[in-house]
Amino acid sequence: MSNTEKQGVTKIRSFLSCRQVLNLLTMFGFMLNYALRVNLTIAIVAMVKPENATKSDSLAGNLTTITTTTTTTVAPNLNASSSPPLDDELDDRFSWDTYQQNFVLGCFFWGYILTELPGGRLAELIGGRRVFGHSMLWASLLTLITPLAAHLNYVLLIIVRVVLGFMLGASWPAIHPVAAVWIPPNERSKFMSNMMASSLGAAITMPICGFLISVAGWSSVFYATGAVGLIWSVLWFTLVYETPATHPRITPEERREIEEAIGTSTSKKRPSYVPWGDLFCSPAVWAIIITHGLSVFGFFTVINQLPTFMNQVLGFDIKQNGLFSSLPYLGKYIMAFSSSCFADYLRQKKVLSTTATRKAFTTFALTTPGLLMIAQVFLGTEAAWSVTIFTLALFAHGAVTPGYLGNGLDIAPNFSGTIFGLANTLSSFGGFLSTWMVGALTYEDKCYHQWQIVFWILAITYISGAVVYLILGTGELQPWNNPPERKKVSDVHNEEGVPLKN
Repeated sequence: MSNTEKQGVTKIRSFLSCRQVLNLLTMFGFMLNYALRVNLTIAIVAMVKPENATKSDSLAGNLTTITTTTTTTVAPNLNASSSPPLDDELDDRFSWDTYQQNFVLGCFFWGYILTELPGGRLAELIGGRRVFGHSMLWASLLTLITPLAAHLNYVLLIIVRVVLGFMLGASWPAIHPVAAVWIPPNERSKFMSNMMASSLGAAITMPICGFLISVAGWSSVFYATGAVGLIWSVLWFTLVYETPATHPRITPEERREIEEAIGTSTSKKRPSYVPWGDLFCSPAVWAIIITHGLSVFGFFTVINQLPTFMNQVLGFDIKQNGLFSSLPYLGKYIMAFSSSCFADYLRQKKVLSTTATRKAFTTFALTTPGLLMIAQVFLGTEAAWSVTIFTLALFAHGAVTPGYLGNGLDIAPNFSGTIFGLANTLSSFGGFLSTWMVGALTYEDKCYHQWQIVFWILAITYISGAVVYLILGTGELQPWNNPPERKKVSDVHNEEGVPLKN
């Protein structure tokens, strides 16, 4: 390498460390992860012919809401403010009824739920960089062919969406093994806040996709998000490596800093099996699983049912207000990032232990929304109070990032992907359960009294999650994190002096 090239590499290293590059690409990765899963939710308003959309509970005149693992999106009203479509525009739309539209929107989660746990375990075995990168790469390619699939056959579109969910389901737990080998313990809260960039993506994806549809048609949404996803994938596989030891551009100082900070908590040789018995008998693991389940249940209920409550009970259509629609997402990411930086600072300065930090932020993130739901019971008859209460509740909920969300990296970094995959698989049913609960309570009677019951349930759910974590949660490394390697039968026979059969 010439002196000029060496100077160029040195400037790059001094500008951005390998960890900083990883942080940036992870943040943009989760923003794209969100865009790839909800682009259909936004585009479907323009994909369906107006007369059919009108018959389907005014789908084209309302907003479409769909749940995700950590976020929910609201599709903008594209038809209400636009001029009547031309004949050639109608030819590019589909005659899908209500059932077909909801079916194609919901089938994403069939594949999504299936790969949460396997994706986490696979990342522990072969590396999170591969699993996260390939899940995004193939999801981007599937996104690019979505318009073609929609035009060819409705069933083919469903297959594409199921496989898309299958790919993206593995991405969330895969990032934990990446953090286990790349991020020092005192920086992990801030790194895990990158997962909440999906909320930041919500505030960006909706207006951009709406603009693309108005300018270039609904197909442009898939081409744009898929193309950006491919560009991100190239950068990810080019600039990110499985471990600091295998990175060709890392400085000796940064590598030494990372490896000394991580120490032996993360095995250089990946464990070949999961100690399931120890894992399922660990109160620390159940603290994460139960708390995550209760937390996500509350989050999904607030996000999904707030528009319905505001519209049916208070006569205020919050979905038509772009500020109110995007503000909670932006606020949650700001809280996630700022509280994570503060948590890492407290741990670095040894003001709080890891256990105390996790419990303090989890308690704040769940107790605050719980108390706000109690306030909603008594103040929720006014739209201004309801908007304020729910916005503050979602803002405070962002503090789960330095709380329990990254706790798997504390207690068992070697199996952090498995733990989060297990927790996220079970919590994914929270969205369905919350929808059923609200429907059962308000099906025949949509009065405010019935909604008060919903708010009381949310208050109990949030506060119960905080109590469970206070009792069971810990930040201490678990002894089963480094299980002994299982010996082969041949090795055991050799140790006992038993001759092997030919």
